[in-house]
Amino acid sequence: MLSLFRAKTEEDLKQLEDLEVAVVTQAIGAYREVMVSPEFRELERLRFEARSNEASALLNAETTKALKIARNLIKKHMSVEDIADATGLTRAEVEEL
Repeated sequence: MLSLFRAKTEEDLKQLEDLEVAVVTQAIGAYREVMVSPEFRELERLRFEARSNEASALLNAETTKALKIARNLIKKHMSVEDIADATGLTRAEVEEL
């Protein structure tokens, strides 16, 4: 939301506020009020949770795919080292398969 003011940091926002332009000062005040509201904080928590869940799902999908590929390479009698290199799995993970 800082981008609304073309500010990348709180320090940039403070510099804008120091210009003492009434409308800018009011807008920054409103921005700060919104930032501390319970509704905004809950939305931010939900966004963070959604991003975290998405990242976990992607990691799980990548790991599942790597395991499937590793199993196929094992069937082709490829070395543990080569399978680990090809899939990104650790040597121990490949050996467990």
